[in-house]
Amino acid sequence: MKWNKEWKSLALIVGGFVLCYYLPVDWLRSLDRLQNAVWESLYLVKWYAREHVLLCLVPAFFIAGAVGVFVSQAAVMKYLGARANKVLAYGVAAVSGSILAVCSCTILPLFAGIYRMGAGLGPACAFLYSGPAINILAIILTARVLGPEIGIARAVGAVSFSIVIGLCMHFFFRKEELEKRDANMVMPEPEVSRPLWQNALYFAAMVGILVFANWGRPTAETGLWHAIYASKWLITGGFALLLGLMLIRWFGVRWWKIVLVAIPTVMLAEFLPQAPSIAFVVGVVGLSIIINTEGEEMHEWFSTSWGFAKQILPLLLIGVIIAGALLGRPGSEGLIPSDWVARSVGGNSLGANLFASVAGAFMYFATLTEVPILEGLIGSGMGKGPALALLLAGPALSLPNMLVIRSVMGTKKTVVFVLLVMAMATISGLVFGTFWG
Repeated sequence: MKWNKEWKSLALIVGGFVLCYYLPVDWLRSLDRLQNAVWESLYLVKWYAREHVLLCLVPAFFIAGAVGVFVSQAAVMKYLGARANKVLAYGVAAVSGSILAVCSCTILPLFAGIYRMGAGLGPACAFLYSGPAINILAIILTARVLGPEIGIARAVGAVSFSIVIGLCMHFFFRKEELEKRDANMVMPEPEVSRPLWQNALYFAAMVGILVFANWGRPTAETGLWHAIYASKWLITGGFALLLGLMLIRWFGVRWWKIVLVAIPTVMLAEFLPQAPSIAFVVGVVGLSIIINTEGEEMHEWFSTSWGFAKQILPLLLIGVIIAGALLGRPGSEGLIPSDWVARSVGGNSLGANLFASVAGAFMYFATLTEVPILEGLIGSGMGKGPALALLLAGPALSLPNMLVIRSVMGTKKTVVFVLLVMAMATISGLVFGTFWG
C-alpha cells in the first residue's frame, strides 16, 4: 500500500515536470490562444447553463429522485438487477434512448438513480450509453443530412453497442456482480402503495415534460417534426397539467397548492411567450416548494432530487469549463486548434478512426448538434469511417459526463466503460469506412 502511494507521488511529480518542461508558452502567447481559451470556456459554460440546466437537467433530477423514492428496490432488481432475465434487462436498457432526446449529461441523474437502486452494472451501463446514443430524432437527422447509410449504421451500431458494452462491463466486473446478486438473493416483497400503472403514467408525464421542453427546431419548416416543435410548449404544458392532477389524485397533494403554482406559470407563459424558460422556472420552483412541504413521501422526493443535483451539477459545470478551454465551442478555437482535428480525421486509417473516437468522447455535444458539426468536418475532408466513429462515441460521452460517472461507479469502472466505447467506435468506423467509405 505504501509503495502504491509512492508510485502515485512519483507519477504526479514526473508528469508535472514534463508538463512544465514542454509548456508552449511562446506559442500560446503569440497566438493569444490561452486568453481565447479562457473566453471560450466561459462562453460555453454560459451557453450550457442557459440551454441545458433548466430544461434538461432539472427535469432529469426530479425523475431520478422519483426513481429513488417511488420505485422499489425489489422492482429495479426484478427487471434490471444482477439476477434479472438478461434478455429483458438488456432489451429494456438498449432501446430506452429512443424515447429520451437527451445528451450525455442529462442521462446521468437517471443512470445514477437506477444504479443506486440496485440495477446490475451491465444493464445500467447499457442504459447509460443508449440514453443519448439511440435518439430517434438524431438518427433521422443523421440519415437526412449525412446520408442514409451513415444514419442506418448509427442506429444499428448504437443499439448493438449498448448491449455489447453492458455485457462486457458485466464480464469484467462479474465478481462484484455475483456478490451483489448473492447479497440480494432474497428480496422482500415491496409494499405497494399505488398500482404499477399509476407509477408508469406518473413517470411518463415527467418524461414527456423532459422530451418536449427540449424538442429542437428541425431543418425543414414543414412536416410532423416542425408541427411538434411549433406546439412544444403547449404539449409540455399538457404533460405538466397531467402531472399536477396525478399529484392531487394519487399522491395526496392539496389541490389549492397546485392551483397557486399553475396560475402564475400559465400567465407568464401567455404574456411572455418569447421567454418560456421564465414560466418553466416558476413552475419548477413552485413544484419544489410543494413537494418539500407536503408530507413525508413528497419531502423525500425533493431531498433525493436535491441530492442528485448537489452531486452532479458542480462536476458537470467544471467539466464544461475544461472542455471549452481545450476545444472551444463549435466553430471557435480553444487550446487545441480545430484544424488539427480536421487534418487528423481524413481518410480511413486506424489512426484517423481512433482520433475521431477519442476526440468525440471528450467533446461535449448537445442533442442534435453533432450532425451539423460533422457536416462541416466532412466538407473539410473527414472520412466517413471517422465520422461514424465520432457519432458513436461523441453523443454518449463527454469530459463532464466522465467526471460524474466516476463519482457514481468509481474510477476503474469508468475507465473501462470509456475505453470500451472508444474501442468499439474505432472498430465500427474502420469497418464502415472500408466498405462504404
